[in-house]
Amino acid sequence: MASPRRLSLLGPTSRAETRRIADILRKETIGGALLLFAAVAALVWANSPWSEAYAGLRSVTVGPAGWHLDLSLAKWASDGLLAVFFFVAGLELKREFVAGDLRDPRRAVVPVAAAVGGVIVPALLYLLVNGLLDDGAMRGWATPTATDIAFALAVLAVVGRRLPAALRTFLLTLAVVDDLLAIVIIAVFYTSHLSVVPLLAALAPLGVFTVLVQRRVRSWWLLLPLAGLTWGLVHASGVHATVAGVLLGFAVPVLRSEKAGGPEAGPGLAEHFEHRFRPISAGVAVPLFAFLSAGVPLGGLGGVTNLLTDPVPLGVIAGLVVGKPLGIMAATWLTARFTRADIDEGLAWVDVGGLAILSGIGFTVSLLIGELAFGPGTPRDAQVKLAVLAGSLVAALLATVVLRLRDRAYRRLAEAETAGSETAGSETAGSETAGSETAGSETAGSERAGAVATGDRAPYGE
Repeated sequence: MASPRRLSLLGPTSRAETRRIADILRKETIGGALLLFAAVAALVWANSPWSEAYAGLRSVTVGPAGWHLDLSLAKWASDGLLAVFFFVAGLELKREFVAGDLRDPRRAVVPVAAAVGGVIVPALLYLLVNGLLDDGAMRGWATPTATDIAFALAVLAVVGRRLPAALRTFLLTLAVVDDLLAIVIIAVFYTSHLSVVPLLAALAPLGVFTVLVQRRVRSWWLLLPLAGLTWGLVHASGVHATVAGVLLGFAVPVLRSEKAGGPEAGPGLAEHFEHRFRPISAGVAVPLFAFLSAGVPLGGLGGVTNLLTDPVPLGVIAGLVVGKPLGIMAATWLTARFTRADIDEGLAWVDVGGLAILSGIGFTVSLLIGELAFGPGTPRDAQVKLAVLAGSLVAALLATVVLRLRDRAYRRLAEAETAGSETAGSETAGSETAGSETAGSETAGSERAGAVATGDRAPYGE
């Protein structure tokens, strides 16, 4: 009796899924470069002689006070711009679990387990480092649990051009599940006060939005006001406003209706919205958030010393650099050990290790959780921001070393295969030429023999 076929970890995806993921990777990679540029610009400005101008820009207040939306630009960035980011994340989450490769539980179990391990272990490590503090430091436990997909993909695009596509797909899928866990954490653990009436009122515009998109309505003048009203009511309820973006994303249908030809007729409304809003999210919303959030004074040598001695930033750095890869590797190995799953042929566990280290780049959502945990503009918030930047930088450098070595190994392997195929081709061509020459001499010999047998004479000079 044949043994059941083992599931391939990090194995190939369907052709349509591969094309879609490649399109996402291109947008996120460009967004990662813009994100890095915005973060560096903010750091330089915040530590320049014109730092007061940067602080003044962040604190500029705009919005209607009567609706309690007179927010600073920094607050608009974290509550408003990131709602666009989480709307795209909601679309991606629903797309993956309804029509993507994750609709198959056997394929979904690996990235889901890796993402859960990449959340639990960094959180436990942070709590372990800060276990003796009683001054509210424990509220930052979720800060090192998030992976910044745009930043990570930008690093991977630079240092791992010859790495197998399965690694990029795995990183993207892991980050999608990671975003879902971050959404749950923000909604459950970082809601300081809850007003039930605005939250229930938000169900009305959300319901109308859902009915319209389920009927495949695309009119922006109908959908955008409903989305804005939903966001405003969720914001007023005390739940972080980015949760509204996720709920709106979940409402959009993934598959085409039967009237429009069904799933085989092409991409549904969710993919249409994703193509429209992903460039806005990756190219505008996230870089602007980074620009208005990452600018913190470094504090010179004293700031660096404090970063490496205070338990709160130390816990964040340890969670990102050590906890994140350890959790992902442990969960992936346990999945392979106790299920009928195995790593895809042609990959090595060191490849997974490099990817797990790269997942320690936690920027956008980590900065957001740090603000929610300690309050924007507080001394501890500044410490956490520096720790997120430092931990992400260390994780990026370590992953660059590992993945660069693996990239060279795959390049040598490809060159060896190319040389081998060329050698085999020349040998084949030589044997075919020799065979044709032999066949030609045999034909000539048979013709001469035929001429002699019939008494014919060859013409003069042959």
